[in-house]
Amino acid sequence: MTAIHSTPLPPSVQSSLQSSVPSTLRRRTLGALLGAALSLGLALGAATPSTASADEIRVVTSGGFSAAYDQLIPLYEQATGHKVVTSRGASMGNAQDSIPSRLARGEQFDIVILADGALDNLAAQGKVEAGSRVDLARSMIGMSVRKGTPKPDISTVDALKQTLLDAKTIAYSASASGTYLANELFPRLGVAEQMKGKATRILSERVGAVVLRGDADIGFQQVSELLPFKELEFVGPLPDEVQQRVFFSAGVATGAKSPETARHLIRFLAAPAAAPIVRSTGMEPAAKP
Repeated sequence: MTAIHSTPLPPSVQSSLQSSVPSTLRRRTLGALLGAALSLGLALGAATPSTASADEIRVVTSGGFSAAYDQLIPLYEQATGHKVVTSRGASMGNAQDSIPSRLARGEQFDIVILADGALDNLAAQGKVEAGSRVDLARSMIGMSVRKGTPKPDISTVDALKQTLLDAKTIAYSASASGTYLANELFPRLGVAEQMKGKATRILSERVGAVVLRGDADIGFQQVSELLPFKELEFVGPLPDEVQQRVFFSAGVATGAKSPETARHLIRFLAAPAAAPIVRSTGMEPAAKP
């Protein structure tokens, strides 16, 4: 067996890991992740930095899994020598940078990561290889406000409804979470008409950024997309009775230049060793540590 020697992680990666994973888990998590990437490579006969030239893997991902992805990808690159080139877009909608729009106009990728239903639709259209879906993590919808402003109550369905009615301006995502709010939750709560004048669907931008600059009083999006905004006050998730739990999943894009390497990266992202980092971003890992 070829000996594999790892080099020290870049300071930016070490800092990212330290800020997201409790110190008692940090060393164990790092070692397990690097070991997972390397052992997967050996099992597949994949190239490693010491044995062959590296592959370039092109990924397009939606925001829901981004917080975990941004921490895991540098670790994967460090362990394998492969280069990951990342593009981003919403899981749904017709914005120019949404993932369906990118694929519709012929942009080429090796891996697609987005909400499970949207991935299944792309597979049905022939944009993603059938049977290649791997669930990575499950996400919930939450709400944030600016720090220093009153913290609304959304702990019950009735309280959530009243908060929606009382708010002057509301921002919600144009992707999976916002589609659920506009098409299912608002009508279910009987507030769809009242939302028309004050709830805005946000295209090509994080909802947290809109709330932070004062363009909305409250904002709804996947919890994992709200938590990175440390300047905001995270109020909490929607009540269980009206919560939408969505899997964010990965699939191999049709026409991928490096399909086997793409599957290798997907297995790394879904590995049990990645669970502590995934959980630290506010998502429930599909794999158990």
